[in-house]
Amino acid sequence: RESIGAIQPTILIHGPEKLQILCRSRNTKHVLESWSEDGGKSWSPLVDTTLPNPNSGIDAVTLADGRHLVVYNHTPRGRSPLNLAISHDGKHWQAALVLENQPGEYSYPAIIQSSDGKVHITYTWKRQRIKHVVVDPQKLVAKDFEDGTWPSDE
Repeated sequence: RESIGAIQPTILIHGPEKLQILCRSRNTKHVLESWSEDGGKSWSPLVDTTLPNPNSGIDAVTLADGRHLVVYNHTPRGRSPLNLAISHDGKHWQAALVLENQPGEYSYPAIIQSSDGKVHITYTWKRQRIKHVVVDPQKLVAKDFEDGTWPSDE
């Protein structure tokens, strides 16, 4: 079998021993995931999530309230748009925010939650600058995907 080519994992925390990794892959058009029930000693096989990914960097964070955010390019090719998805369980993701949707390249995101509860996201903006965005996760409105497509703003 051909290698999955998974790289750049990010870890989500679901409990004292339950962990999830999300990562990009050179050989699939989706974000990949794997689960551990023993604090990372062993992992399930990597499988596709429902989130598309064009082999571009992603990052994720488990919030203080237990929800999970992932920042990624919600597209099978290119590096625009740049999006933020939210989940309560790491399995069922919903659209939360479009960070960028103009033509260009938005890549290599990083995400953290600061002690004041705000979420800080940095990423490469059109290969020219580093952009920093601050988001209040309490104000995010989750919407279901429409057959895998990012929902419209209407």
